[in-house]
Amino acid sequence: MLESKQQLEDWSRAIAGIREEIGRVIVGQQEVVEQLLWCLLAGGHALLEGIPGLGKTMLVKTVADTVDLSFSRIQFTPDLMPADITGTNVIQFGAQGDNSYRFQKGPLFGHVILADEINRATPKTQSALLEAMQEKTVTVGSETYRLPSPFFVLATQNPLEQEGTYPLPEAQLDRFLLKIAVSYPTKEELKQIVLRTTLAIVEQAEKIIDGALLTDIQTGLKGVVVAEDTLDYAVQLLMCTHPQESESPAMVKQYVRFGSGPRGVQAMIAVSKIRAFLAGRYHVSKQDIAAVAYPALRHRLMLNFEGQAMDISPDSIIGTIIEHLENSR
Repeated sequence: MLESKQQLEDWSRAIAGIREEIGRVIVGQQEVVEQLLWCLLAGGHALLEGIPGLGKTMLVKTVADTVDLSFSRIQFTPDLMPADITGTNVIQFGAQGDNSYRFQKGPLFGHVILADEINRATPKTQSALLEAMQEKTVTVGSETYRLPSPFFVLATQNPLEQEGTYPLPEAQLDRFLLKIAVSYPTKEELKQIVLRTTLAIVEQAEKIIDGALLTDIQTGLKGVVVAEDTLDYAVQLLMCTHPQESESPAMVKQYVRFGSGPRGVQAMIAVSKIRAFLAGRYHVSKQDIAAVAYPALRHRLMLNFEGQAMDISPDSIIGTIIEHLENSR
């Protein structure tokens, strides 16, 4: 159930304030900012992929600055151990010569976690992060510790330089609500970036909302209505990512090895509700589903050898599926 009209207007103003604060610091990248907001308001994790120097780290830090929550930045490297991010038990020496163990929390115990260059960590460290992302807990020895709420992992990775990296396993990729592609700025945006970053005083975003309000918005927007035919469309779109399905386009059958799992349609519905609300609507349309399908599914499609050899992009496959469903109506 959605809240009162006044409550919804207050939420809209708060979200508009976040956009404005981000815009004071970050030049361009409106689509990336919008998709990050989708993740934040849907309570999911995001993976940002782009070449070095596009401001991915700055963007995540700026988004964190607009929300009054604790922020931790973890630089992932091959020698990073699970205890470096989760924390460890340390010995405490008492005044009487006795000693005891005390758990010292690691940087994962924050609300907004920036996992910088996540694919540089070893699988062992990535598995520790996987537990935090899925279960919102950290296990050290035989003890399990609850992470603070809300909890977001906003990770970055470079698609070009693969030396010394460990590809993220499909199970971990599936835990990211969205995979956001960060594009190169335009000529005018480049000029603005240079002007803003060479000033004596660099702009910094101010706090707009606190954790309690963010949680209220997340809970409230789950009440945005999804009609049954819209849900059917989302399910059909997901099923068409599987090459064994009879209704799948020829491109899927030729280039896709495995399609998206159930989390793909869950992500589309959750994010579509946010997109609809930000557009001033309280119901999800098929256009919302089609728009969010790209970031929600691009990391959930596994190409076969031919698809990889032909350098087929998941986005082109998703676009083909959407066009196929449009033509089959």
